[in-house]
Amino acid sequence: MVNETPASPRYPWGKYPAVRRDESCVETLHGVPVADPYRWLEDPDSDETKQFVEDQATLTEAYLAQYPDKAKFEAKLTDMFNYERFSVPSKHGDAYYYWYNSGLLNQSVLYRQATLDAEPEIFFDPNKLSDDGTVALSTYSFSEKATYFGYAISKSGSDWVSIHVKRVADGEDLDDVVHFAKFTSIEWTKDEAGFFYTRYPKVDAADLGTETDANYFAQTMYHALGTAQVDDVLVYHDPEHPTYAGGVTESDCGHYLILAVSASTAAKNLLWIAPHPAAGEGYGALAWARVVDDIDVGSFQYITNEGSVFYFLSNAGAPKQRVVTYDLANPSAGFVDLVAEDAECPLTSAAVVDGDKLVLVYMRDVKDTVCLHSLATGERLDTIALPPASISGLSAKKKQSDFFFSYTSFLSPGTIVRYDVPTRTASEFKRVSVAGFNPDEFVAEQEFYTGKYGTKIPMFIVHCKGLKLDGSNPTFLYGYMGFNISIGPAFSPAWITFMAHYNGVVVVANGRGGGEYGEEWHEAGTKAQKQNVFDDFQWAARHLVARRYTSHKKIAINGGSNGGLLVGACVNQAPELFGAAVAEVGVMDMLRFHKFTIGHAWIADYGNPDIAEEFAYIRKYSPVHNTTTQDYPATLIMTSDHDDRVVPLHSYKFAAALQHANPNSKNPLLILIERKAGHGAGKPTKKRIESAALKFAFITMNIGAQWHE
Repeated sequence: MVNETPASPRYPWGKYPAVRRDESCVETLHGVPVADPYRWLEDPDSDETKQFVEDQATLTEAYLAQYPDKAKFEAKLTDMFNYERFSVPSKHGDAYYYWYNSGLLNQSVLYRQATLDAEPEIFFDPNKLSDDGTVALSTYSFSEKATYFGYAISKSGSDWVSIHVKRVADGEDLDDVVHFAKFTSIEWTKDEAGFFYTRYPKVDAADLGTETDANYFAQTMYHALGTAQVDDVLVYHDPEHPTYAGGVTESDCGHYLILAVSASTAAKNLLWIAPHPAAGEGYGALAWARVVDDIDVGSFQYITNEGSVFYFLSNAGAPKQRVVTYDLANPSAGFVDLVAEDAECPLTSAAVVDGDKLVLVYMRDVKDTVCLHSLATGERLDTIALPPASISGLSAKKKQSDFFFSYTSFLSPGTIVRYDVPTRTASEFKRVSVAGFNPDEFVAEQEFYTGKYGTKIPMFIVHCKGLKLDGSNPTFLYGYMGFNISIGPAFSPAWITFMAHYNGVVVVANGRGGGEYGEEWHEAGTKAQKQNVFDDFQWAARHLVARRYTSHKKIAINGGSNGGLLVGACVNQAPELFGAAVAEVGVMDMLRFHKFTIGHAWIADYGNPDIAEEFAYIRKYSPVHNTTTQDYPATLIMTSDHDDRVVPLHSYKFAAALQHANPNSKNPLLILIERKAGHGAGKPTKKRIESAALKFAFITMNIGAQWHE
């Protein structure tokens, strides 16, 4: 049966599936009755939820199958993806290592070469972990002398990982396997006897990644090689603070251990330092000096140390960050500025190189700059000139006299630069190109627009040369705007394909909530100020129409995760501004987000629904709780069955609520559920291409974009 709508759509869709509403599920929160008729969708294993998934998939897949140009888009997108990709090289032991993808490999492969110009050989190929590429590498590290290679693998995109150890000399895996690790690094001790990692209590789930249990009580552990996991040593655990999670790093000199403990996604951590235990003493009862024992002071990221003097990248008292020192032998002096905060440019990363130099990355108006400073005095020694770009990789070590970094832009897939510190010389090490792509045929610009209440906000606008500003151009507006994450220039094969074959315009809005101008910019889009984020995005659309790039019916908005929430809130609040919307793996039930997996960590950005004052402002924008009967733009909700970061129940509930409120909608309101996939990390190339093709099929079907070769 075809939906009966006032206007006959070009691409019809079937009747929305019947979805049971449990009208009895009503909670009183802070004196307010809150209905939750789709709470049963929170159980991913129930037969009813599985039927919901099947019914919605059948409807959406049938709708998308009507689009005659999807195969063309996917073919061109595959061509655009088929280019060589290299990571920056890094030296471990006596060899250099780098990640390489010839183009369409599901996962990049780790190569090794004796020197930078020697013949490379495959060291580790994640594609051999599974036939379909859905078992992926999550994180890895080499031991001090590169005797061992520790690597963590994830299945179907889940955040749960298992840690394995490979002997570098012969490539053989040891018997050591660590399970139930999550949100972890692999931090080797200098003696290569073992490593530190983070684990969570074991969950009872047949298929890890589909459960929704909240993740509390993280444990920082030490695993000694050659022992069973049951014998691992508990290094840090705070049962009185269930959200606390710690990570241990050994100092560059090997004489100290540094513990950083976070309680949420906020850039704040405890900082404890302990002398490295003597041989045979173990790691279970360390003599911690609690340098920072208040979780709200700020963030302190270890850079290096010289004896008892430690160097940290910190936002404490410096919302755009600074480099500070702390002397364990003189704690009363506290933290001392080495490189003071820049009043205009956030300092985003720091590393040490050539013994006594600092590599600092600054961001000015969402474009990165690399600088060299003295570790002794903080003085700036050099600034490396770059085109407008984002730093996408940095490899620097204290004991090496050179470092590598890569940068990318909207029209360049990547350039790797080698910088020789003694001579202050930067040279191009490798430049990536895409066959058939000519960047000279496109334009990438930055504009600043005025927000609802006068805030100056940057946006990037990319399109083919010769674009006519006549209000008719199909436009793709992307946003994230949260968690102190900045969205700078980046190369996207999907965006290029959309521009090249639909004469499309791609826009990235850098509104508040992100990290583009430091912590103050971030905080202006959090908690009670979260509405600023939605306003900034909506005013971006208004600006594009006022500048005659496009019209409202030609604008498609897109975002993922926090950006999915952004899209969900905006289609509820201002549906008339957009022609289409795609919300990917979004946080949609804002009154219960903190109850599932790691959702409690997001309270730092969103606020806590269990607190009356915070509940009041969260409820006003929560997508699930603000759906209504109105003319929504064509809306596609995308999620994944193994997303244990933002669990799919958020998307299920939002889709059900939208369809219930608008059974005869003028535009399709659909949900697409990807199988054997997670939040996005480690997604194989084939799935990335398929997913992008479906997304842009939906968009172009609904904003009147016409394919051309």
